[in-house]
Amino acid sequence: MTLRSLHDRKGQELIDGVLEIVDRLGPLHLSIVGGDPLVRYRELELLIPLLLDRGIRVQVVTSAFRPLAPSWATQAHMNVVVSIDGLQPEHDVRRAPATYDRILKNIAGQKVTIHCTVTGQMMKQPGYLKRFLEYWTPKTEIRKVWFSLFTPQVGDSLAEMLQPDERLQAIVDMFALRSEFPKLDMPEGMIRQFATPPHSPRDCVFALTTQTLSADLKTKIVPCQFGGNPDCGSCGCIASMGMAAIAAHKLGGIIPVGTIFKASVKIGQIGRTRCKPTAAPPRVQEALRVLR
Repeated sequence: MTLRSLHDRKGQELIDGVLEIVDRLGPLHLSIVGGDPLVRYRELELLIPLLLDRGIRVQVVTSAFRPLAPSWATQAHMNVVVSIDGLQPEHDVRRAPATYDRILKNIAGQKVTIHCTVTGQMMKQPGYLKRFLEYWTPKTEIRKVWFSLFTPQVGDSLAEMLQPDERLQAIVDMFALRSEFPKLDMPEGMIRQFATPPHSPRDCVFALTTQTLSADLKTKIVPCQFGGNPDCGSCGCIASMGMAAIAAHKLGGIIPVGTIFKASVKIGQIGRTRCKPTAAPPRVQEALRVLR
């Protein structure tokens, strides 16, 4: 099944569909990702205030190929993430028409997060991450910067894949750059997780606490947001590393948060198996990502 074969909602049907899902599942956080959500910018401008009014934290991930809604600059509990594929020469080829010049024009007056997925090509150029931060962090529109590492599927052989030494160098660079560029919003505990990513979706707190839906708002993307058969040993998802860092934190310096989380999951699974088929399902407090 491909995205092209799915029913792509728009207009009031899209708005009503998203609201029905969030009212049923009660997520704490909703990420709207792509394709590019701004293809449905009219619906987004109506939908986002309704989501925020429900107490849901909203994140929109976009290439910023068109102007962002002016109201988004001041909305509390909303984060706009602009995806950048490296420095301008590489990005403009890969992301046209969402070129650097267009992005700068379309984020004027906003406060956005810049997200860049680090690839093997980038790490073959010494100092690449520093040059990227030197370009973006001085701009007043940039609230913070995130790096992920390219995550392949099992069996892939792509130029974007990082070799072990390149992955290690990326980790070393991120550690060093944190102090030089305060807008690099990546705690040490998060960066450390890139060296030992979760072995499988069953071990990934982010995968276990997230439900990912495709454009029809029905089809689930499994086993995680990447779909297919991701190479978890090479995972570079910043969200996965962030949740892994939380799981590794020890309460009182003794008990890892992850131990408590795993126990709660098991208790929940036991509870579900004991529920009568006619019983109403419990309200699920989980992050919901709607793919558009």
